[in-house]
Amino acid sequence: MFKQSSFVKRGYTRTLIGLIFVVIYLFPVYWMVATSLKSKGDIFAVPPQIVPIPPIITSYINEVLHNPVLITVFINSVIISLGTMILTLLLAVPGAYGLARLKLRGSSLMLLVLLIGQLLPSIVIAGPLFLSFSRIGLLNTHLGLILADTTFTLPFSVIILRPFFLAVPGELEAAARVDGCSQLGVLWRIVIPYVRAGLITVAAFAFLIAWGEFVFALSLNTKSNQPVTVALNNFVGQYGTQWNDLMATSTVVALPIMVIFVSLQRFIVGGLTAGAVKE
Repeated sequence: MFKQSSFVKRGYTRTLIGLIFVVIYLFPVYWMVATSLKSKGDIFAVPPQIVPIPPIITSYINEVLHNPVLITVFINSVIISLGTMILTLLLAVPGAYGLARLKLRGSSLMLLVLLIGQLLPSIVIAGPLFLSFSRIGLLNTHLGLILADTTFTLPFSVIILRPFFLAVPGELEAAARVDGCSQLGVLWRIVIPYVRAGLITVAAFAFLIAWGEFVFALSLNTKSNQPVTVALNNFVGQYGTQWNDLMATSTVVALPIMVIFVSLQRFIVGGLTAGAVKE
């Protein structure tokens, strides 16, 4: 009895439960990497081969190192994701600051519209965007995909950034205005450095959302400018799927996402929880 209560008191039970959930969530990632290191016969082995022994890197050599198409689509994804991130920041920062600090009529309605915009699936917006972009010549361009992805990242970014701007002490802005700063100067010199964590959070999520977007990339683009998400779909054929090649390419595509999240997890977690508690 004493041992059981001591076990619970030290928090080992919660740690064990947390570990189980982590294993469940990370197992698909492990299975993706393990499948990429198997031969075609081992992929469908019964019982399944949990650990690929010996590991086979043929898929990485053929589909990653010696595949110029992957390099092209990888560069396309970098351009689209960075462009979406920059455009999102340029629009979200003044938008969120205006909703947080300026006494605008209809600000509550604007927030409601942003929330509704988060609920719309991308397939609903893809059709109108296709018609609009075809008339102004933005189909099959990087700029078209950047604008399309921004329609999804912008509402989320404004909602995340607004609590950060609300947390900025008004005395700092008042003191800056006394020293002769304009409204734009206050935003650039005082407010933006103060909300650096929120900006990093928004930038990371805008990049990740654009990196993994598929519907706009498929409907608004052709093979000349396609990102990696559409290129992965090419491994799925009418008569079968090249699972080891698909998993090897997916592993390489997922690496930037893992690196960004691991390196910026402190800012991302802090940014998502900001404003959750009202002071």
